[in-house]
Amino acid sequence: MNLKNLAVLGYGLLFVGLLAAPFLGAYPVFVMKLMCFALFAAAFNLLLGYTGMLSFGHAAFLGGAAYVTGYAIKVWGLTPEVGLLLGTAGGAFLGLIVGFFAIRRTGIYSTMITLALAQMLFFVALQAPFTGGEDGLQSVPRGMLFGLIDLKNDLVLYYIVLAIVVAAFLLIVRTVHSPFGQVLKAIKENEPRATSLGYDTNRFKLLAFVLSAALSGLAGALKTLVMGFATLSDVHWTASGHVVLMTLLGGLGTLSGPLVGSAVVVLLENKLGEVGHFLAETTHIDWFNTLGESVTMVTGLIFVVCVLAFRRGIMGEIIAWLTRRRGAGKI
Repeated sequence: MNLKNLAVLGYGLLFVGLLAAPFLGAYPVFVMKLMCFALFAAAFNLLLGYTGMLSFGHAAFLGGAAYVTGYAIKVWGLTPEVGLLLGTAGGAFLGLIVGFFAIRRTGIYSTMITLALAQMLFFVALQAPFTGGEDGLQSVPRGMLFGLIDLKNDLVLYYIVLAIVVAAFLLIVRTVHSPFGQVLKAIKENEPRATSLGYDTNRFKLLAFVLSAALSGLAGALKTLVMGFATLSDVHWTASGHVVLMTLLGGLGTLSGPLVGSAVVVLLENKLGEVGHFLAETTHIDWFNTLGESVTMVTGLIFVVCVLAFRRGIMGEIIAWLTRRRGAGKI
């Protein structure tokens, strides 16, 4: 079986697993949150993994869209589909502004521009009266989708979110394998050569930036709809750090890597305390009870181990291993 067939089989099994998850004891809201971060990481990977542009400001697109969607639904009383569209458009607009400045520099200078502009948005969210300040936007109603589908039901919302995330991921796959995606890869590998071939690399980079920001905005808008709030943590620089960690941990430049990386990070943040309590009860070592308070330390340790031992990330190493075995005729 070749790698393409293995990938299709893997995605098929993942999709079936997600379809069945609510009936297998999984908490729908938690899985929806995981899917939102998976989309966020996949959108970020489109920029870093395939275009070679590192952004430390992607929280601006996630959080900015979260606030736009929350405000549109709660204050303006708009329907959820319009709120999602406005949030996605808000993310794309912010991406256009940030990308316009970021593409004019390279390397660390471009990265620092994204961080600086994202921090500006954070302070706007902190100080502006319409964002709720430190409390954020709370009690955002889910409403009725198209005036027909009641999203207050977690199971109904779950399958709506699943359909949107799958469609967005398929858009990323199509983009990567399109002629546009091939130009992005060429820019990442050797931008001067792409320029010499006649491509306007700044235009392609800006388009990639806007597309990545729009999909990140969609993830933030969905997160607001699922959780019912938008807070400062969505626009804080740590959210940008998390998405970098998810992408590198899963496998930079692979389609499946961000999905795996986001799952590992989100599960660690939400389930590490439960694992610690279980280990404490099993081993009678009280120290394990504090494991849930050490999420950042454990996540950092895993990242260090991954960087030292698995430079390609989890899925990158698996794909490389399968490629070697296929070359040796063992699969």
